[in-house]
Amino acid sequence: MSTTDAAAVARRTDLAGGARAIVPWLSGIVPFGFAIGVAAAQAHIPLLAGWLTGPLLFGGSAQILTIQLLNSGTTPAVVVVAALAINLRLVLYSGSMARHWSGEPRWWQALAAYLLIDPTLAVGIDGYDTMPSRTRAHRHYIGAGVTLLAAWLVAMTAGAMVGSSVPAGLHLEMVIPLFLIGEVVHRSRDMATTSAVLAAVAVAVLAASMPLHLGPIAAIVAGVGVAVSLQPFSKGRR
Repeated sequence: MSTTDAAAVARRTDLAGGARAIVPWLSGIVPFGFAIGVAAAQAHIPLLAGWLTGPLLFGGSAQILTIQLLNSGTTPAVVVVAALAINLRLVLYSGSMARHWSGEPRWWQALAAYLLIDPTLAVGIDGYDTMPSRTRAHRHYIGAGVTLLAAWLVAMTAGAMVGSSVPAGLHLEMVIPLFLIGEVVHRSRDMATTSAVLAAVAVAVLAASMPLHLGPIAAIVAGVGVAVSLQPFSKGRR
């Protein structure tokens, strides 16, 4: 096998590895995206506008908020500010990935940032920690991100296409909190993580009435702070 052929095989292997790594997340992501597609179809806004929240925002909580605000007749400026506020957690996520992406071309950084969301953050960090080179970890991350985006848009499209015929009694909106609860419980395996979750929940409840939907951001900051402060103690017990 020539060097060129070997490089091509390595690229495909890394991309496929990232795609496989994101597959376990899809059991929750696909119903989540389907529920948002249904919500877009049932809202009193143009269906295309609701569907476009997928590729434009690529964040379930921000999409649900945007669809709800547009449905209630909120002014566009308020909708934009609220969506940006609820997606502020992505700034924290980008800080975690900055050291891995520094020095790369702007177009690559833009693509990587566009694909950055909760599942790709988890898969990406694992890839950068375990892959033998940064280049291979980059491909692993892109494979995961593109697979997730494709599955998300397909699920949303399916939900939007059948949304008007889905009975309201099914309460598909419950898919969203159940998915989030399942992901939290699945990852609460040590003192630092469990304490961070409890702190984030407490702050989220107390900050529920914060303006501009900043409650989730405050909860994330509190959770990260607790996790960082307790991490040395958690490691010491292993």
